[in-house]
Amino acid sequence: MTEPSKVIHVRNVGHEISENDLLQLFQPFGVITKLVMLRAKNQALLQMQDVPSAINALQLYTNIQPTIRGRNVYVQFSSHQELTTMDQNTQGRGDEPNRILLVTIHHMLYPITVEVLHQVFSPHGFVEKIVTFQKSAGFQALIQYQSRQCAVQARTSLQGRNIYDGCCQLDIQFSNLDELQVNYNNDRSRDFTNPNLPSEQKGRSSQPAYGDVVGYPPQMPNGAAIAAAFGGGLPPGISGTNDRCTVLASNLNPDRIDEDKLFNLFSLYGNIVRIKLLRNKPDHALVQMGDGFQAELAVHFLKGAMLFGKRLEVNFSKHPNITQGADTHEYMNSNLNRFNRNAAKNYRYCCSPTKMIHLSTLPQDITEEEIGNLVEEHGTIVNTKLFEMNGKKQALVLFETEEEATEALVCKHATSLAGSIVRISFSQLQSIRENQ
Repeated sequence: MTEPSKVIHVRNVGHEISENDLLQLFQPFGVITKLVMLRAKNQALLQMQDVPSAINALQLYTNIQPTIRGRNVYVQFSSHQELTTMDQNTQGRGDEPNRILLVTIHHMLYPITVEVLHQVFSPHGFVEKIVTFQKSAGFQALIQYQSRQCAVQARTSLQGRNIYDGCCQLDIQFSNLDELQVNYNNDRSRDFTNPNLPSEQKGRSSQPAYGDVVGYPPQMPNGAAIAAAFGGGLPPGISGTNDRCTVLASNLNPDRIDEDKLFNLFSLYGNIVRIKLLRNKPDHALVQMGDGFQAELAVHFLKGAMLFGKRLEVNFSKHPNITQGADTHEYMNSNLNRFNRNAAKNYRYCCSPTKMIHLSTLPQDITEEEIGNLVEEHGTIVNTKLFEMNGKKQALVLFETEEEATEALVCKHATSLAGSIVRISFSQLQSIRENQ
């Protein structure tokens, strides 16, 4: 047996075996820093981040015969301790800049999807493809940019940064792959240059995709995608099978409520089609959501919430939809609907009202004082924190009660501040830590 090395030599690598196949075989043991396909010899050289990772891989694959696509592959330590650029020839790049990044995410407290990664990496250039792997050693993704320059810029800007406060830290290296192979567009892989790929949805395909009801864009996720957004299962108490789109909100404060305020609250749980305040019952309103799943989220999370001194009642309406008329407010084409883009991310943020609100799309030169001025009329502010995420200003404001936070959200979401339209949602963080 050759002495242990972080470089693994793989034999019997048939032409049908791709770089991705090999990555998947060794991904569970740690970060793979380099991969060289020796196509002429049906072999490959693969460098792990450290020797223990390579030892773990070989210990397992000495006892269990690894196979890829039905073919046995044979693994041993390489005589090389390190793959140099010479060994890699024209195949690999190692630490040399490449348009494909290998991203490892540490301290992953929240599920990370293709949508989240796209949001983080797309400000630096056109992202063509993303492939993610969830393995025992952690979560990794390969991100392919249109140009090498964009990948270099993204790595420089994002290396070591957290996607969310205090967690989901990015560890970014250059991959040495030439092209990512993407077969499916779903929450684990995506080819942004080919939107027509199948989603490989199994098991739920007999059901029509959510969102067909009112002709929303077809990218509205179906049940499986929504479950994935929630980390693999739906929240407790959510069936995912409701098909009633319209909800009845009652016990409203008729002196303080209007359609836009209801929109600001209900749009946290889905796209809003239209809203109607009932003339004969001024404390009642009908809200038509984008689909039955979104309506179910609204009923589940808003029932019993306090707003303007009243405890909200939210139930499914007997009306399948609201007929458009002079007394209805239309929101179907509103660009303030939150679920047209990054739906999976928005589903994940669904929760009952909390004491903490999260403000985004703020002016770059905003101060904590200005944020306080914006929302202080709605209650007692316990704490405020202004921070930057991907170069954009965001803020957290903690109120004394859920009702005060709800009022601030309902009254101030989508208002204009120094030319920026402020977006407000509830934060599930319990407290504001100073070191965030």
